[in-house]
Amino acid sequence: MFAYVGEKHMARMAYRAGAGKWAFSVSWAALLAAGPAVAEDAVRLDVLKVEERATENGTGPVGGYVARQSRTGTKSDTPIAKTPQSVSVVSREQMQAQQVESVAEALRYTPGVFAEYRGASNLRDEIFVRGFYYVPKYLDGLFLGGDLSYAKIEPYLLERVEMLAGPSSVLYGQANPGGLVNMVSKTPTDMPLYETEVSIGTGNHYGAAFDLSDRLTTDGRWAGRLAVTGLNRDLQEDGAERRAFAVAPSLRWTDHETTSLTILGGYQNEPDAGYRNFLDAAGTIVPIPGYGYVPRDFFVSDTGFEKFEREQLWIGYQLEHAVSDALTLRQNARYHQVETTHHTLIYGSASASPTTGAATIYSRSLTGGADDWRQFAIDNQAEYRFGTGAAAHTLLAGLDYRHRTRDYIWGRNRNVPSIDVANPVYGNFDFSSLDLTTTDDQDLTAEQFGLYLQDQIEIDGFSLLAGLRYDRASTDIDDNFNDLSYSYDDNALTWRVGALYTFDNGIAPYVSYSTSFEPSLYAPEAGQPAFDPTTARQVELGVKYAPEGTGLLLTAAVYDLRQKDVVMSAWDPDLGRSVYSQVGEVHNQGLELSAKAELDEHLSMVASYSYIDSTIEDSVTAAEIGRTPARVPAHTASLWADYRFTDGAVQGLGLGAGVRYIGTSQGNNTNDFEVPAVTLFDASASYDFSALGGSWQGVSVQVNAKNLTDETYVASCASAYACFYGEGRTVVATLKKRW
Repeated sequence: MFAYVGEKHMARMAYRAGAGKWAFSVSWAALLAAGPAVAEDAVRLDVLKVEERATENGTGPVGGYVARQSRTGTKSDTPIAKTPQSVSVVSREQMQAQQVESVAEALRYTPGVFAEYRGASNLRDEIFVRGFYYVPKYLDGLFLGGDLSYAKIEPYLLERVEMLAGPSSVLYGQANPGGLVNMVSKTPTDMPLYETEVSIGTGNHYGAAFDLSDRLTTDGRWAGRLAVTGLNRDLQEDGAERRAFAVAPSLRWTDHETTSLTILGGYQNEPDAGYRNFLDAAGTIVPIPGYGYVPRDFFVSDTGFEKFEREQLWIGYQLEHAVSDALTLRQNARYHQVETTHHTLIYGSASASPTTGAATIYSRSLTGGADDWRQFAIDNQAEYRFGTGAAAHTLLAGLDYRHRTRDYIWGRNRNVPSIDVANPVYGNFDFSSLDLTTTDDQDLTAEQFGLYLQDQIEIDGFSLLAGLRYDRASTDIDDNFNDLSYSYDDNALTWRVGALYTFDNGIAPYVSYSTSFEPSLYAPEAGQPAFDPTTARQVELGVKYAPEGTGLLLTAAVYDLRQKDVVMSAWDPDLGRSVYSQVGEVHNQGLELSAKAELDEHLSMVASYSYIDSTIEDSVTAAEIGRTPARVPAHTASLWADYRFTDGAVQGLGLGAGVRYIGTSQGNNTNDFEVPAVTLFDASASYDFSALGGSWQGVSVQVNAKNLTDETYVASCASAYACFYGEGRTVVATLKKRW
């Protein structure tokens, strides 16, 4: 940062390189001392700060907390303030400030998102959005993984994480009605970027990463980037750990005029990807009579058998060609594969201890197998900008295709010793001598072909949006275990319309209607017909406020969302596995409030509040009708503030604090018990040694604490036999150098 200070310290102009913006502030006391003439001139400014942000595009760096542009909502570079649907962006700067370790963590402070429902168990970034779980994940606008896939990307490889709330099939085809997460990869930058960091923390946390980007030729036609990260840490449960290594190279060529090609690759290897911590409501929600609560670090499995290995590989490209000033063609494609091997011990039922009489003895079963996915996705787009009278059009036509295959095999063995919660003993049994009896053996192939057309129209203050899509989807499931096969085709016509009006003062009310469909990838029970695709529709009304020249984005939205033919799973203790049923209809109504602000060069803030009224209106289980689905808190709220000192003796110091509230949720679909609400606190402290000058330039240290008060809580329960402890306090210190 550099500063110019006038003779009377009347004004200060500063450039923040990290944010890519200019800031101008006025010292009113100095102006008054300078005399009436100067003060009169200053009155014409009428603001404490005026900012001109560097040009932002919807797939590049944000340069702060407040994103202005996004492609996720429309697949064209569109201001968020002019998109008539809820779009939330978590920037790289916010992820760094909060030291997130997963995409789910990155969305903790986003309205409408419940990112904590698996608690400390986060194997695949599962989140709830507007009351629906297994929200699909996209990488650079192409499908990555949904309800069954274990695809998961390390957040250090990403530039931004975006949430599009509500049904979005008109652009993306089969989709969850809650919305979708689009992760935007780091790509080569126009200016040199060199960064390396190391981290250490509680739970034997050790991490290292580096990010290098620069031109590869003097004319700038070729540029490259390489992001690498590695992590080793113990998990909350005794004996469980996570080890991960990821690398993402990218290469860009451009002729500086009409054409660019970016090649994006990645490899991620996790010898220990995590642990799934299912526990009973007895011992987590309520105490076990005669004993109390199950310890948060209780490990029902055994290190002699526990294993979760995951390996991912992807390669793709983004090609863009401007045929003219009006017409642009794009083609994005990617191949991705994820292979997992999972062996674990799960509990069955509790019985009384012969010594204490308390029900602390858990029977266990060996379970394990492999789950491998391979998929190819391609999206072809033509964007044409033209005018008709007073209207300016952005017409987008697209044709996309995706092909997915899955090989899944799973087995069990119940001939293993029980474990006593009160006195667990590990390593006293040779699990390698036991074979797993196959219980599931499936091969799945799913395809989708979609054709879509969208028109964005600007007429004075109006921003109008209309889109239509036709899809053909096919699903083939070979149930090798039961010697059954299912094959079905689905056709769907989905659409979206929206209107937004921006007043001169920046306030922009909007209304939209959108629909979605989603074929089921689950095999029904033997003898049952194939599941129908789910369909959904949503009405959303809202208002956005993003005045020009400020770092402010305020949004409010209310929505009415209905989904039919929902497929949900429930654990069957007699079969020893989950079984699936088609619920029927779920009706969600909600309110979402969001604020993102960079109030000046010192303070950045993120705040959100969400309310949802979720009701099962039709179900194959009569006792569920009229009830609230499990794991959906009615209220969630969050606030994060980050203050940076830029003057005086504490120049370079940064302090951050956050609070997250997760309201009461139901423990099962019949609402027989509740999961209590919880309030969690986060904090951070950092120091930028650049203030010292010299060789300290670009060196910084940051300490983050999550769940600062070490609250013991249950994040959610899917049933009385599937509850998840939340993660306790973690503290991580990161030392970084940028040059």
